[in-house]
Amino acid sequence: MLQSGIVQKQIVGKHVFGNLYGCPEKLLKDQKFLRQVILDAVKLSGMTLVSLRSWKFGGEKGGVSVIALVKESHVAVHTWQQYRYATVDIYTCGEESDPNKGFDHVVQSLRPEKVVKHVADRSSG
Repeated sequence: MLQSGIVQKQIVGKHVFGNLYGCPEKLLKDQKFLRQVILDAVKLSGMTLVSLRSWKFGGEKGGVSVIALVKESHVAVHTWQQYRYATVDIYTCGEESDPNKGFDHVVQSLRPEKVVKHVADRSSG
């Protein structure tokens, strides 16, 4: 699109997110394991890691949040071990990355009994 003689590039945004039900509790509380799952998801999706952070919440029965800030946007997982439940959110900008690969890796790693997956086009045009 031309605007005042400047060529505007389209932003390609891909957003994959979902809910994982019936995951093994031991996986949902293992912060080290979850950090590695997210690092692997970043790599499999073709993204560039900027920073990885994680936190444990709710004591022994709580959950873990892991967030990877990537050059292309972010990857996040939040777990609730007492409910055997996790959410996954992967958003990327650019044509080179594939958030579906990362999402599928997280699902395979957390071994849920049921998955609800959503895909959204977040492109500019």
